Amino acid sequence: MRHYEVMVILDPSLDERTIAPSLDTFLNVIRTSGGNVEKVDVWGKRRLSFEINKQAEGIYAVLDLTSTPEAVKELDRQLGLQETVLRTKVLRREPAKAAKATAKATAKA
Repeated sequence: MRHYEVMVILDPSLDERTIAPSLDTFLNVIRTSGGNVEKVDVWGKRRLSFEINKQAEGIYAVLDLTSTPEAVKELDRQLGLQETVLRTKVLRREPAKAAKATAKATAKA
């Protein structure tokens, strides 16, 4: 199991109150594979750096989860098929101990 952070940018015409429940249906992919959804954080409507599908704004949501790589790949695939999802970005987060060890190794070099 690995820790991931998934950022999703959604169509700004959606109602912000319905974002978390609709994302919850997609997160069942993670739960059924034995993963864990730690946090769903909806940032709200933000201005985009550049237009995506002729949209200047988007609703940002960040998902923190622990899962297998295959389940995260399937989640990303399913989100990409939705017309209301403008963009997704999946980041693999390092555990805190590994990040500190990497920082010390680069500081000594």
